[in-house]
Amino acid sequence: MKIVALETLRPALQPNLLFLRLHTDVGPVGLGEAFYGARAIEEYLHESVAPILLGATDPTPERVARKLDSYVGYQGAGAETRGNGAVDLALWDLLGKSAELPLVQMLGGPYRDSVPIYNTCAGPGYVSTSGSQSSDNWGLPQESGPYEDLHAFLTEPARLARQLWNDGVRGMKVWPFDQAAERSGGTDITRAELDQGLAVIEAIRGEVGLDMDVMVELHGLWNRPAAEKIMNALLPYQPYWVEDPIRPDAVNALATLARDTDLPIATGETCIGRRGFMPLLHEGAVDVVTVDVGWTGGITEARKVASLADGYGVPVAPHDCSGPVALAASTALVASQPNGLVQETVRAFLNTWYPKLVTGLPLIESGEIRPSRRPGHGVQLVDRVLDDDGMPRRISQL
Repeated sequence: MKIVALETLRPALQPNLLFLRLHTDVGPVGLGEAFYGARAIEEYLHESVAPILLGATDPTPERVARKLDSYVGYQGAGAETRGNGAVDLALWDLLGKSAELPLVQMLGGPYRDSVPIYNTCAGPGYVSTSGSQSSDNWGLPQESGPYEDLHAFLTEPARLARQLWNDGVRGMKVWPFDQAAERSGGTDITRAELDQGLAVIEAIRGEVGLDMDVMVELHGLWNRPAAEKIMNALLPYQPYWVEDPIRPDAVNALATLARDTDLPIATGETCIGRRGFMPLLHEGAVDVVTVDVGWTGGITEARKVASLADGYGVPVAPHDCSGPVALAASTALVASQPNGLVQETVRAFLNTWYPKLVTGLPLIESGEIRPSRRPGHGVQLVDRVLDDDGMPRRISQL
């Protein structure tokens, strides 16, 4: 099998998303994906990756990952890493199609047939305009509508919690403290801001009790003293975890926070590779690893991160608040690992723009997600995407 063309597509429906298609001389096409900075990643793929990949006759994920390991990217998490992640996803897809095996089996699984999900309470327009983690990128509507879960958790958290519960979802993630972090730069939070954020959690607990797993996301926006203040205030509400209370590269500060507070800390979506996670695990700074299969450089690296975490007795819960290929790959990963805990999902994406772009998404039923049984990761672009002559599209070929 030889790689004969590298093709990229940027759907207008989600400007942060880039699809990658690797064409072979024997027919199968591997589908990959990158999220954030689509234009920069597109340029990197055609300028730097295409000369390496085109004509490759044995494009296994491990070999290609080593060839794309940029000398100036050892500590990087930029366009190169995300581009390499897209390539890796596409190569695993090709490998599965060639072997006529689903990705979950290629990874040695399934260890379990299905995995619990939680709903990240974003809306359809969340993080669609830029790469910033700020409220001006939340995509909030003028008024609430179907699947506008971010608007709902800010204004009607009890109603949203009850709706999710009735749909069989037993976990939800919210971030009611972010705007306070924007005001202070993460240095401090006022009593009024603290009470406003806690009111969201209190309303959820009042509606569905302690059986709903509530994840509180802090997006790495806080300094350690303010994060400690928030976590101590959250303690009576027993969140399932507090995610990214401070940046994961502040290892010593995160380890101190873990020792000084009594809530589980989840981190890792912006952490890169085994070497990024190793100090966090070694210092006992993380209780749940939230590796992102694309941002960490692909499945090839993400499965090693999961295995490393297992060696430290830490579960893995892959991040997903990006695109449909990442969700399919993450589901296969978490279902194949003995320390797989739970899979993040965004029902607003699943019920709005995902199905307009792809078919073959993992099945979600009764609060559980099942990895695809189709060869590869199972996701395919719909015909109207492939036939859209107005979509920005580039191809490099032999």
